[in-house]
Parts: sequence; C-alpha cells; structure tokens
Amino acid sequence: MSEKFVSPVVSASIGAKDFQVVLSDGKHEWRGDEPESHGGTDTGPTPHGLLLSSLGACTSITLKMYAKHKGWPLEDVHVTLTYQSTPPEATVIDRQIQLTGELDSTQRERLLQIANACPVHKILSGSIAINSGLTPV
Repeated sequence: MSEKFVSPVVSASIGAKDFQVVLSDGKHEWRGDEPESHGGTDTGPTPHGLLLSSLGACTSITLKMYAKHKGWPLEDVHVTLTYQSTPPEATVIDRQIQLTGELDSTQRERLLQIANACPVHKILSGSIAINSGLTPV
C-alpha cells in the first residue's frame, strides 16, 4: 500500500516589481524572476530554473540518502539539468549525474536506477493534474 505524501503549502506573490515573485513555504523564503531581456530584474531563477532545481535537489538528496543507507563510498553528487520544449510534441529534461567516490560499476548503475525513482522524477514523468481556482480577496 503506497503512502500518501502531502507537501507543505507554498505561496507565490507578485507585487510592484514586474515579474519578481516572492515564494514561501512558511519557513523559507526565496525568489523567482525573469531575466532583464524578458522584462524582469533577474533577482532569482526563472520558473523553468526553479522546476529544474527541484529535480536536481531531489535527485542529489535521494542518491546521497541511498548510498549512506547502503554504506557506499559516495562522496559527491553533481547534477546538471537542461530543459527543452518543442510543443506540442514533447518536453525533454536532460539530467546528467556525476558521482564521485570509489563506487564500482554495479553501485553506479544502481544509483542511476535510484535517481529515476526520486519523488520529483516520479511526479514529472507521471500524470499530473492541476486544480486551479480563484479565492476571494
């Protein structure tokens, strides 16, 4: 039986500064923005950059946790991500993972399998429904 996961509530607010968004989960605050070439002030990652950072963080954390649990000598994980969209056919995220440590080929292959099972990877590669509504002011 799979366990249901409910994320913390994240809010996004935009005010007087065009395209600069303040994001918060109630404990942490960060920014999203657009580059100056798109009318923003470049004070934070673009929405696409934020999406890729979620996958990169989840991949890195998942691999480090798994290797620690197994007692494997994984020293560092470096994940490089790019996003390409060719509507309406496909959106492709390229994820390149560099593993540092005295790992054998079997361990490296297993870690690649584990990367493909990280929670954000599962979300992005599965069916997603977004329920939108307006709330009163």
